[in-house]
Amino acid sequence: MNIQITIFGQLTDITGSNSISIPAVSNTDELFMELKKQFPALEKAKFVVAVDKKIIHGTAAITANSSIALLPPFSGG
Repeated sequence: MNIQITIFGQLTDITGSNSISIPAVSNTDELFMELKKQFPALEKAKFVVAVDKKIIHGTAAITANSSIALLPPFSGG
């Protein structure tokens, strides 16, 4: 089973798409390893991961039904 990831902003320049699919992973640490293996340029990119619409700081579990997004830095007013 694969996991769908939605990509936003300039990160689409690295991935070549606004949506990618990766092999199933169980947590965000494994997610980062898989993403950096497939897209080495993400190693130097600044972004955060959202799982089920919550920005993750640290490690979080990922299930087959998780909604995952990669978000570049943003600011607003």
